[in-house]
Amino acid sequence: MRIFNNKLSRINFLILMVILPYLYMDMSNSRDAEGIRNAALSVVNILATNSSQQNTLWNQKQQNLIGSGIIISEDGYILTNLHIIKGKKKIINVELDDRQIFLAKVIGYDERSDLAVIKIDVQEKLSPINIADSTIAKIGDEVIAIGNPFGLGKTFTSGIISATGRDYGNPYLELIQTDAAINPGNSGGALLNQRGNLIGMSTNIFSKTGSYSGIGFALPANKMIEVASEIIKYGTVKRSWIGDFRVRFKRFILNDQLTYGLEILELKEKGPLYEIGHVKQGDIIVKINDNIATWENLTGSLNNSFPGDKIELKVLQNSKIKDLTLITMATGN
Repeated sequence: MRIFNNKLSRINFLILMVILPYLYMDMSNSRDAEGIRNAALSVVNILATNSSQQNTLWNQKQQNLIGSGIIISEDGYILTNLHIIKGKKKIINVELDDRQIFLAKVIGYDERSDLAVIKIDVQEKLSPINIADSTIAKIGDEVIAIGNPFGLGKTFTSGIISATGRDYGNPYLELIQTDAAINPGNSGGALLNQRGNLIGMSTNIFSKTGSYSGIGFALPANKMIEVASEIIKYGTVKRSWIGDFRVRFKRFILNDQLTYGLEILELKEKGPLYEIGHVKQGDIIVKINDNIATWENLTGSLNNSFPGDKIELKVLQNSKIKDLTLITMATGN
């Protein structure tokens, strides 16, 4: 049996085989408008005020902090930025997509990640947002930001991921940088991938005017959920611990090159650093998770991890470099 009747058919078939993968790639990466619209149901407007006049809150926006939030559970748990609601006397109101307004209570917060968990009591189930693995987000990926800029109401903007692993203003975090328009009021709002799944929370911007200048930052979704889970379970965030010790920054010569590290001045005989790593006084930490050993990188690695996470160290001991993999414990164990 002859599959092709002529030379032209064979050529057409070959052309189809070449372009079909690219057609499929384009379709699989296309923006899911319906998914994005569905995700918007999980993004709320937030108004935090010192006023006790709840019925006039939405008429006094210029006197209050306006922001956004993200629903993460059917029973009313919402994530937002701490800087929106911070203050003992704050009254926090949440406006849902259907314009219903609820008074929220603060469950807990984490200052380092600028994240707060609030909750509203609702009779009907809410629509929690779908969450993506933010570790697979790459530079150049298209993203959509949803929030409440300047109190105008729910607004969509789009852009790309400009960078990952940023520590803008906070050495303890690895933020996603985007050029999607983020303005005051977007804080606490969602940063979505093109399928409409959450990859981050808009948290701040770089701007000399206070408005959009093409550089915005988002807390990665994985970190959001880790922090939120700790807050919901314990009311606070448990920090990672590898032992009680003191260090000093030291310059020294290693392999005929000027090298920097953290010299162990004192170390108590408990914790992973001593018990598993067998580190002792006088040893020098030269690498932390493949980064230069500085106090900022050390504290950043610990505070950006949770008990049970791994910390990779390179330690100079007896003139030799040894590699350590430590499993962190909860603070104070």
